Formats: sequence, C-alpha cells, structure tokens
Amino acid sequence: MSSPDDEAVGATSEGLQVELFHPDTDRETGDMNVQVFGVDVHSRVFPISCLVIALFIAVTLIFRSQSAGVFNAIQTGISAVAGWFYILSVNIFIIVVLYFALGKYGAIRIGGVEADKEFSDFSWVAMLFSAGMGIGLMFFSVAEPIFHFGSVPPFFDGVQSGSAVAGGAAMATTFFHWGIHPWAIYALVGLGLAFFSFNRGLPLTFRSIFWPLLGERIYGWPGHVIDIVSVIATLFGLSTSLGIGVQQINAGLTTLSGQFLPTSIPQGVWIQVVLIGVITAIATLSVAAGLDGGVRRLSEFNVFLMVTLLGLMLIVGPTLYILGNFVTSLGTYIGALPELAFWSQTGGGNSWQSGWTIFYWGWWISWSPFVGMFIARISRGRTVREFVLGVLIVPTLFSFFWMSTFGGSALFVELETGGSLVAAVNADVATAIYEMFSYFQLAIPLSVLAVVLVVTFFVTSSDSGSLVIDHLTSGGKHDVPTAQRVFWAVIEGVIAAVLLIGGGLDALQTASITAGLPFTFVLLLMCYTVYVGLGNELRIMESDEFAEWMERLDDRGSLVIEDDGSVVIDIDDGEPSPSDD
Repeated sequence: MSSPDDEAVGATSEGLQVELFHPDTDRETGDMNVQVFGVDVHSRVFPISCLVIALFIAVTLIFRSQSAGVFNAIQTGISAVAGWFYILSVNIFIIVVLYFALGKYGAIRIGGVEADKEFSDFSWVAMLFSAGMGIGLMFFSVAEPIFHFGSVPPFFDGVQSGSAVAGGAAMATTFFHWGIHPWAIYALVGLGLAFFSFNRGLPLTFRSIFWPLLGERIYGWPGHVIDIVSVIATLFGLSTSLGIGVQQINAGLTTLSGQFLPTSIPQGVWIQVVLIGVITAIATLSVAAGLDGGVRRLSEFNVFLMVTLLGLMLIVGPTLYILGNFVTSLGTYIGALPELAFWSQTGGGNSWQSGWTIFYWGWWISWSPFVGMFIARISRGRTVREFVLGVLIVPTLFSFFWMSTFGGSALFVELETGGSLVAAVNADVATAIYEMFSYFQLAIPLSVLAVVLVVTFFVTSSDSGSLVIDHLTSGGKHDVPTAQRVFWAVIEGVIAAVLLIGGGLDALQTASITAGLPFTFVLLLMCYTVYVGLGNELRIMESDEFAEWMERLDDRGSLVIEDDGSVVIDIDDGEPSPSDD
C-alpha cells in the first residue's frame, strides 16, 4: 500500500504533466465514437476503413484471373517511378532518429519525468521481435542469402556467382535489408506515437503526431484521413507477413507429412487459405487474453523457441563457419553500407531492386504503423535515448546473428558439400529452410520446431496487429470490447487469403509497396512534428514554471538528477521511487 507521501508526489507529478505538457483542448479520447451493438468505434475511421477493405476484397475476387497481371504491373510501375524516393526517405529516417537519441532530446522520458516502465527489459525485447519481423526472419533467413549467392546483386557487379566472395556479398545484402534501416522506421513511428500519447495525453493514433501542425484539426477530417491511411497500410503490411508465413507453414507440413504420413499434404493456395482460417481461429484465443495475458506470454514463448532453434542449429551446423561468417559478413556490411544505403539501380532496368530493396522498404513502411504503435504501447517509462538505441541495436544484432546462423549454414552446404539449395530456392522459396535442414542431423526436430515457431509468430502478429488496428479505429481508446479485436484478427486473415488467391507472392509484395508509398509522406512529416514536440518538451523542462513544480515535488521528497538528465524522486524513506527504473 502506498504512503500518503507517495500519493502526494504522484498526484503532484501527474498535475505537472497535465498542467505544463498537455495541450489546451477540451477534446477527449473516443469522443467521436459510436457505441452500438456492443462495439465502441470511431464514427468516421471505422466505417470508411471497412468500406475500402470490402471494395478491395470484392474487386480482387471478381477479377481474379486478371489480378496477378495487375499486381505485377503496379509493382513494376511504382518501383520505376518512386524507387529513389523510398531509398532517400529511409536514409532520412535513420539520420533523424539518431539525432533524437544522441542529441539533447535523448534524456526526455516517455510518459513524463516520473513515468514507470510497464514491462521488464526482457519482456520488452521479446515483444519487439514477435511484433517486428519474426515471420520474415523465418521465411528469408535461408532463401535470401542463397538467392543472392546464386544471382549476385547488381551492386556487387563483377563478383562471380557461386563463389566464396558471392557468399559474403549475399550476406551483406541480407544484413542491409534486415538491419538498421527497417528498425529505424519502427523507431521513428514508435517514438512519435509514444511521445504524443504518453507525454501529451493525446489519443494513441497517428493523428496525434500531427498536433504541432494541425492543432485541434487532428479531430477533424485531416485526422480522419491520416488514421484511415494508417489502417490500410497496417492491414496490407500485416497481411503480407501472414501470407508469407502461411506459405512456409504449408511447405513445412508438406515436408513432414511426406515422411510420417501415408499421403503428403500438398502445397497450394487453397491449403494455405484453410491454414489461415485455422491459425486465425487460434489467434482469437490470444486476442481474448489481452496484451499482458496473451501477447506478452506468447512473445516470451516465441523468444524461447527462437533461442532453442538457433542453439540447435549452431550445434548441428558448421559452428566455426557460422561464427566466422558472422564476423566477415558484418565487416562487409559496415564497409559497403554508406554506398549501398544510397545506391539506386538506374541502369539496365530495376527489376532486382524492385523485387528486393524496394519491396522491403515498402513492406517495412507499411508494417510500421503496426510495429510502431505496438512498440509505443509497451515503451512507457523509457528515455528517448534508451528507446531509440534499444530498438535500433538489439533486434538488429540478433537478426544479423540469426541470418548468419541459418544463411551461413546454407552457404556452407553450397560451398563445402556441393549441395543444390540454389535450385531449391529458385523452385520454391518457402521450402528453403527445410531443404537446408535436410543436410544436417536432427532435420526432423528442426523442421517441427520451425513450423511451430512460424505458427506462434503468426498468432502474435495477428493478435498484436488486431490491438493496433483497434486503437486506430476506436479513436485511440485502450479499453475496448474484445469482439472488436477478434473482428480485426479475422479481417487480417481474410486479406492475406485474398492476396494469395489473387496473385500469390507477387500480390503480397505489391500490396506492401503500394500501401507503403503514401505512408512514406506521412513519415516524412512525422520527422518534423516529433522534432517540434521534443523541442517544446525540452523548453518546458528548462522553464521557470517547471522548476517551481520541481520544488513542490522536492518538498515531499528529494530530487536526484541522473547523468542522463532524467529525474528520480526520493520519498525520504531510504528507497528511491521507481520513476527511473
């Protein structure tokens, strides 16, 4: 039980946050919501988003035979016209978030000077992976390095395909696509959402980030449009991951059933649609359990499975080769990064960059509303520096080691044993990891573990994605009926199924690139609004009025200023408050 002094300090610090940092507005979160039939949804964002989704599903299914060609043409056209824009924008995001973290804004605490951390560091990192790119790591960890090994990217022109040097180029390119760049996008979006929601008391939706530009107009049609675009981008980015994940699950079940059952489970679109339905039904159970009981526990379980699979591969695989490959590939990546980050395939067409880098940047950007909002939701109490560097460094290094372990083992098979993984990847990307397992001991246990891990990633992605979309379509409310999250979990599965029916992997790639393009403009504006917001926060913290509030807090407990500039309130009972830990 808290003491009267604790309560007094808490009330005073909360008053400080409201009085000095919250905007002067009478609007409240969810005040435009409609509450009918047991739901609580925004009166504009929810119905318009549903209408756009319904039109997309209907058109794709009605014109199914033409869908694949249309998706391919759209992807080629966007890459040719806007590829340079994607490349430049993502580099801008890296520079901006590093400026926020390493400069004078780094000591600002998300949620205010006395905000507590809601989750432990382990749980926080675990949820970063489960919401971030777990399905993609499973799908591409073998397929991408092997593809680039067999067909060297144009950036490394002159490197002989199938050579040891080609292996280094393949791993460096994979690191480029899965490293600092995607996590910088997530860090920018997550920081903006967390800051304006927890420090400014605004709804946890994208419209809130534009308060410095729009003011009260975020509650009007400009804000509605921003949130609708966010919903569409999130749904297509998420559905891309779910579609890719179910293809790999299907491939794994085909491999395992061929060895243990009289009849092998076939690979095909309709099998994958059935699998989406089954796994989505499982995901609804996690949705009903909520953030702490569902997503957190499953995320921690995912990390346990990932570490187990990684450890087994290190043991049965070429351990010394993997470790050496990790170090060499990291050096190649760092050396090539300054030029590779800004390289644009302008000569001889851009088919390679369209299918790889532009697809990835579009995928990460369309995925960023989901991942960014989810990261924001779990990051209260962390400083800007801790938040940005944590999001950038920890998942990036783990992703690199993961890719080195599985991709490096695959390269070892090709270079040292005369394997045929290049042909397998060209035939079916989804089977790559299972083909690689077949060259090592414990192939069956590894395959079973891989299938289970992709399923759990599917469930946590669907669950946390439903939570995020529900925030956007309920005006930023945190406590909404569970049925709404179940609804969005089902819709995510439906869109993934429709994309597979309408064009397979090409349709999934096109959906990401197309949804990501308009949202890139939103993110560029976000760079400015977050800069303005952090600047205002710092000016208030350096003001005389803020100092007076600090003196009032100091009357009830002594203030301790840490080296990073954050504030800890000691309640004179011999124990510091948990505001900094």
